[in-house]
Amino acid sequence: MDLAAEYIAQYGYIAITILLALGIIGLPIPDETLMLFIGYLASTGVLNYFMCLLFSFIGSVAGMLISYTIGNKLGFRVLDKYGKWIGLNPKRFDRVQKWFVRYGLWTVLFSYFVPGVRHAAGYIAGISAMPFRKYLLICTIGAVVWTVLFISIGYVVGLKVVV
Repeated sequence: MDLAAEYIAQYGYIAITILLALGIIGLPIPDETLMLFIGYLASTGVLNYFMCLLFSFIGSVAGMLISYTIGNKLGFRVLDKYGKWIGLNPKRFDRVQKWFVRYGLWTVLFSYFVPGVRHAAGYIAGISAMPFRKYLLICTIGAVVWTVLFISIGYVVGLKVVV
């Protein structure tokens, strides 16, 4: 988290966007903690609250779109080659894919709030060939709710600490 704080101090809102996008595609960046911290910084006046929401939203959607694209373009090849290493054999993936086709939109929406699931949802949506427009719509709705919720929590807690 210290490294993330250093990047935000040095590069500002662009760092927020890049860090969230990288965290969502699966790099070990604590997304929720980062957004709480961003909200705190906004409460102290270091960052602008609405700019934080905007750039966090952009980073969130960008990460989900990148993971969807990777899943859509490379998914089956990577899954066939490396799936056994993560316990995802063809039979198990077939069950996951059927479940995802049935509940996919809800999975993408609620995945924002479940670490680990959030990182896999975009890839699975891409592999499952979820229609892009539906994916983009539900991804955008999830990103708005997720970023507003976590940044606002950090902001409110920051106001309580500062006072």
